[in-house]
Amino acid sequence: MTSTSILLSNGTVLLHDGEDRVHAIAADVLIIDNRIVEVAPGIASRGPASELATLVIDCTGKIVCPGFVDTHHHLWQTQLKGRHADDLLLDYLHKGSTYPPLLMVAAGNITSSLFNPDDVFWGELGGCMEAIDGGVTMVVDHAHINHSAAHSASALEATEASGIRSYFCYYVLPKTGVDSWAPFKFGAPFLAVPDWAASQLAELAGKQPFGDGRVRLGVSFDAYYLAKDVVVSVFETARKLGVKLITSHCVRNAIAGQHSVVNILNSYGLLKDDILLSHASQVLPEDAVLLNAEHAHVSSTPDTELQMAHGTPVCFRPDLYKISSLGVDCHSNNSADILTQMRLALQSARGAHNAPFVAQGKVPRTVAHTVQKVFNLGTILGARAVGMGAEIGSIAVGKLADVVVFDGQSPSMVCAAEHDPVAAIVMHASVRDIETVIVDGKVRKFAGKLVPVDVGAREGEEKPLGWPEVAAKLIHSRRRLQEAIEAGNDDEAREAVITAYGIDKNNVVDHL
Repeated sequence: MTSTSILLSNGTVLLHDGEDRVHAIAADVLIIDNRIVEVAPGIASRGPASELATLVIDCTGKIVCPGFVDTHHHLWQTQLKGRHADDLLLDYLHKGSTYPPLLMVAAGNITSSLFNPDDVFWGELGGCMEAIDGGVTMVVDHAHINHSAAHSASALEATEASGIRSYFCYYVLPKTGVDSWAPFKFGAPFLAVPDWAASQLAELAGKQPFGDGRVRLGVSFDAYYLAKDVVVSVFETARKLGVKLITSHCVRNAIAGQHSVVNILNSYGLLKDDILLSHASQVLPEDAVLLNAEHAHVSSTPDTELQMAHGTPVCFRPDLYKISSLGVDCHSNNSADILTQMRLALQSARGAHNAPFVAQGKVPRTVAHTVQKVFNLGTILGARAVGMGAEIGSIAVGKLADVVVFDGQSPSMVCAAEHDPVAAIVMHASVRDIETVIVDGKVRKFAGKLVPVDVGAREGEEKPLGWPEVAAKLIHSRRRLQEAIEAGNDDEAREAVITAYGIDKNNVVDHL
């Protein structure tokens, strides 16, 4: 037995069958190094605990679940938490976004331009740790904080330190800053990839993976506002460098525009199975046909989509479900756990299905969507969306050891866990019910608390930092940023975004 082995004993283990049905069995799970090597009843009865594993975790009364996969997240935004609770997309674009320009000039990255590389490190670390706390073991990070090579390096460094599994999606078109806050004025836009960003992307591609293999390099690139030759060059370069995942936002509305990202990519010959589109709000039926044909994928983020008028989350659309997954988007705006996204996605889809029946004075005979379907969106379908279905997303022998343990006897989960463990997780669980999180065979949350992280030379000491120390760094950074934010003019910034995006003010209305 190696020195890095974990035995999860006497738990209720959730296993997927070949049809993606989830079954609960009483079993033990043995992990050696970073792999699941056995799932069976009675492993714990074979001998003394010290001979079975280095660490034995008694899971009596607990649910052993696959780690959740978050397929769309801007992890650097921690210091901005709390300021978007009543914001729509237009508000968010100037208060905290790093979105690229939706037309021909850069906008929507006003507050982010105040972040220095050190702010980015602590924001990214805080975002990763919050994700782990909520049971997310794999995240697709849209790293749009690429104001400089140092900003991206800090974000990547924090991702490695956190212990999370990640696709670090490098934003290849750096962000335009703010030249002046009073009066408000954007800097010159980037309409092509500068040499330093191309060089850094190539360097990172050659060095990946990072963090003992947990962190892979992806590319984030929103293609719909640049010339065809630039778009084609970026995609072809990324693929030649060995990048396996390319992400893009995909929204059709009065703010983002009515273009079809799917059709644009397809017309350029770029639509392939390594593409993951965030939101896919209002995509056309013909777009769905193209996405399915190329085995491209979609990430729904119910919290932001429902709040910011993107449209109803598409993950339960019959023509998109099999290629869909769930993401958090902005933890500055909402919670960073997939549990919340599951519940919102499921109930909003049920509500949309029920509405026509109610309008006609009738009720449907059966419920529209099941807890198992949404559980799969947060686990195995998410794994497939990032091309890792054979490695993560379910508990099975040979897969990477990304596992979450829930307290099935907590006040919220008791009795539900005994009746239907999947329903207990989807409908009743919260972050407080997550006792243990294992990522790549290492315990990152134990007994309900995050394990300290090693930030190395950044703090000039070898002692790992617990969450209280990380929180103190975040609060200090937030205070500095807030002082700078207050020096700006919010109204001027909003008008600058409207102008830069070419938004028709007649489409921004109080009432229909």
